[in-house]
Amino acid sequence: MLGATIDPVGTLALFVALTPALDKPAKRRAARNALLYSGAILVASILVGQVILTAMHVRLISLQLAGGLILFLLGLKMVFGGHFETTPEAGHDLAVFPLAVPAIANPGSIMACVLLTDNDTYSFAVQAGTTAILLAVLGVTYLLMRLAEPIYRVLGNSGTAILTRVMGMILCALSVELVMGAVGARQWLQHP
Repeated sequence: MLGATIDPVGTLALFVALTPALDKPAKRRAARNALLYSGAILVASILVGQVILTAMHVRLISLQLAGGLILFLLGLKMVFGGHFETTPEAGHDLAVFPLAVPAIANPGSIMACVLLTDNDTYSFAVQAGTTAILLAVLGVTYLLMRLAEPIYRVLGNSGTAILTRVMGMILCALSVELVMGAVGARQWLQHP
């Protein structure tokens, strides 16, 4: 789920689109900073996401349902060729917007981090494993951004579009599972 929601291939395409005018050191800095910012957001989601939701009286099942719907829309956008804004805000670092947020640390990946580390469902060992998987996916994303130019030359527009659409289909399927799980759990809560 984390690989599909973070979408390293889609981030690669976005990175290539955003950085043609940057020199190599600036591209390295942008990739590093995007990884650090998004990593901090996603790890914080793992560590305190459930606590914040509890303080706001939002049940995980509600987040699961809302997150499933958001993931479905994101997956549809990927399947039909849409993506995030490709123009950075004036005066802002493109590593923050749109690379770190919303490309890497997007609503779907934040929701996945919180759901996959639910204290009531998963042991500490499983949560640690999920965190390790998150860091590995972020590492792959960073490597793809660092190797963006040669990879993009090999894949081209068509190859990148195909991979992004396949990831979108997987994301749609995962989102349907989340929604069905939330609806099934909701029915179980009403009829014990």
